Amino acid sequence: MYDIIFRHIEEKVRLTQAEKELIKTFFTPRKLKKKQFLVVEGHVCSYLTFVSKGLLKAYHADDKGNEHINQFSPEGWWTSDMSSFFSGGISFYSIDAMEDSEVLLITSENFENLTVQVPVMDRYFRLLFQNSLITKERRLISSHTHTAEEKYRHILDNNPDLIKRIPQNLLASYLGLSPETLSRLKKNIVLGHQ
Repeated sequence: MYDIIFRHIEEKVRLTQAEKELIKTFFTPRKLKKKQFLVVEGHVCSYLTFVSKGLLKAYHADDKGNEHINQFSPEGWWTSDMSSFFSGGISFYSIDAMEDSEVLLITSENFENLTVQVPVMDRYFRLLFQNSLITKERRLISSHTHTAEEKYRHILDNNPDLIKRIPQNLLASYLGLSPETLSRLKKNIVLGHQ
């Protein structure tokens, strides 16, 4: 379960074997069944979560029960309601498992202790959060400036395997499109390649 997280960490920083053993002590492994909640909107998000296996989604549900997807988190990704996790305030969205999943959880207290006791992890998380901020800023700009086709092609080019795992209505929500618009785009792209 820890192999994936260590590969992910070592893409950014180097770890000694002793550091790896110490890092393990700060995380709690957990298995989630499909549709099981990790975080419920309106409650405090107690964990920063690394996905070792499976697929999670973070979303806000409106008054009509429609899910507005903020993020999909497959293997090798981190997820959390960062505002709630760091401030202790309520979460603005829910996170649940789209597939049976295995995750590694770290509390805010353990997060602080980890970055003090294993200083290289402070650098790792700084790099991780910088990349996350850049990605979110690009997604915000894309939502205002790119066409529906450009949004779909971007995810198709960058995450082709992920698209196969996500129901069309949820992918449409993530892209800010109606399911009908996404269906037309997919059909046009397929016809354009024939």
